[in-house]
Amino acid sequence: MQNAEAVNILSDRISALAESQTIAMAKKGRELAAQGYDVINLSFGEPDFQTPQYIKDAAKQAIDDGFTFYTPVPGYPELRQAIVDKLKRDNNLDYKPENIVVSTGAKQSIANVVMCLVNPGDEVIIFSPYWVSYEEIVKLAEGVPVQVQGRLENDFKVTPEQLESAITSNTKLVMYSSPSNPTGSVLDEDELLALARVLEKHPQVYVMADEIYEYINFEGKHASMAAFDFIKDRVITVNGFSKGYAMTGWRVGYIAANKEIASACDKMQSQITSGTCSIAQKAAYAALQGGKASAEEMTAAYLRRRDLVLGLMQDIPGLKTNVPTGAFYIFPDVSSYFGKSYNGQTIENAYDLCMFLLTDAHIASVSGEAFGAPQCIRFSYATSDEKLVEAFSRIKSSLAKLQ
Repeated sequence: MQNAEAVNILSDRISALAESQTIAMAKKGRELAAQGYDVINLSFGEPDFQTPQYIKDAAKQAIDDGFTFYTPVPGYPELRQAIVDKLKRDNNLDYKPENIVVSTGAKQSIANVVMCLVNPGDEVIIFSPYWVSYEEIVKLAEGVPVQVQGRLENDFKVTPEQLESAITSNTKLVMYSSPSNPTGSVLDEDELLALARVLEKHPQVYVMADEIYEYINFEGKHASMAAFDFIKDRVITVNGFSKGYAMTGWRVGYIAANKEIASACDKMQSQITSGTCSIAQKAAYAALQGGKASAEEMTAAYLRRRDLVLGLMQDIPGLKTNVPTGAFYIFPDVSSYFGKSYNGQTIENAYDLCMFLLTDAHIASVSGEAFGAPQCIRFSYATSDEKLVEAFSRIKSSLAKLQ
């Protein structure tokens, strides 16, 4: 009789799926903190601000008003209309509510899009460095991830020439984020137009533009690829409320897309989660009605912290970085430390360095391997100035031990 313990009861699909390294590193940090260590967590992409009070009040009112029943799969009509209005106001994009699908976080929005567009064997170009879940979601859809690497010297941005050379007859989708997680780079209107002109020549290729960090932009007006009429119908814009409104736990994201793709995502979602939480949707509606003032206040704090971190990093030898113009991450190249050792431990790669910083400095970060850039480490500066000063003081001391 076969040993039951030797039988793999799990599907190949889940066995091949990598755990999110951002979540994994945050978990390791919490475990160390539970043992009594003073861990500073720079691994999580989460605002340290509270959700604005007017949004909380709207959620409480929604409960009192009896919004406790199932919601329409693509979202409440008034929320979808508010998103339409927002896209027109902020992005000069013309959509109707039928083009909007509200989901349980932008991560589900992305998964919906990939599952609805990608067939087994389809190639999906991912601008690298990229957010950790892009590649794994593509693999779940049995697509073939194709990384196109932006160089540090070019602010980690992919060039039109790189994009053109990566496109084949099997390419179905291009995925990118701007502002970028993990690099903080922002594609401006001219850069997006140049990329869109490449894609114009390949009508079989669609684009997923992840704009979740839209409001955290230090350089000026946000640009959307869907604003170019010649490619608009092939662009799926993904956005949400977690970053700009400090609503991570509320789990509300959305897409804007052509009617066929929006309907497909509605159909996909109807079989997996159905409609997003009623209370969270009412909170999201209030967020949009309240404008961008709270987001602008948070962005000003992130800019101050960015400059603080860049200043602190100047005192640490061997770190090379771009100057982020959005989001709340710093993504230095740390490869100068590879091959160095301390106390019998040799740093072979970025993951080793992350683990060294966690155990020696009690700083949680994320290896660039998770983002398609194995020579880098991601630090989040979505925490207080005091913690950032202490964190980079510890990082400096620990890195100095490596010889």
